[in-house]
Amino acid sequence: MCARDIASNVFVASRILEGVLETQPQSLLAHRSGRELDSLLWANANVVPVETTSLSRGEFVDRLRRGRRRCASILGPRDQVEPMWSLVEPLWGDAREIRGSQPLCVTSTPPSTLGVPLDPRVRRARVEEADLVLPAAEHMFTHEIGYPPYTGSSRAYLGSIAAMIRRGHTYIATDTAPDGSERVIFKTDIGSAALGCVQVQGVWLAPDLRGRGYAVPLIAAAVEQIMCDVGQLVTLYVNDFNTAARAAYRRVGFVEAGEFMTVLL
Repeated sequence: MCARDIASNVFVASRILEGVLETQPQSLLAHRSGRELDSLLWANANVVPVETTSLSRGEFVDRLRRGRRRCASILGPRDQVEPMWSLVEPLWGDAREIRGSQPLCVTSTPPSTLGVPLDPRVRRARVEEADLVLPAAEHMFTHEIGYPPYTGSSRAYLGSIAAMIRRGHTYIATDTAPDGSERVIFKTDIGSAALGCVQVQGVWLAPDLRGRGYAVPLIAAAVEQIMCDVGQLVTLYVNDFNTAARAAYRRVGFVEAGEFMTVLL
């Protein structure tokens, strides 16, 4: 079911292939029409619908009522999320923020073949560099989601960064700060990977380097490495109002192939 539109559904496909049916079966709900499976719903910290129908959405919502406190967002293709949100909003109350139009961008063309320069500094992060990656990850999360990823100790969040790095899913570029220390100037993560498709997330460039021509070669280098390391089809979704990012993605070779929506709760 996910493979019918893997670019849209790679998040759920990735969790299935990671073994969620054995380790967290309650996180994936399914709906059948007769003997045929017709809809899926990932229902954990986030809610992600796959090919839901008006019938299955109503039945899924009955199950979601009990999990409201664990849910941070509803996200996925807009034609899936919008009708589901209309059903749960009366039960859950107002959203903290609705990002109603997020273009889904895809590419399977190595940027270098398009003549895009690649920044040679981009590489996979090493496990011992989790502390180095932390400030970039924290800054990205806070500015994207609207609140910091942790309060008090950073231990748990640092652990999640290290886990991502151990999987080979974090790509960075570093340089030397004015005080002589090393710093991360660029970061992106592989959020999901399945069936030859990769969804990247958390694309971040140091604020003092923005608007100076660094973004395109850095993004291009990360995309090209990801294509070689993990999967040929690379996807991401971006806020429609982020015109600078959308322009950079177009220059790297991404085309807009759909529309996502995120409801932040």
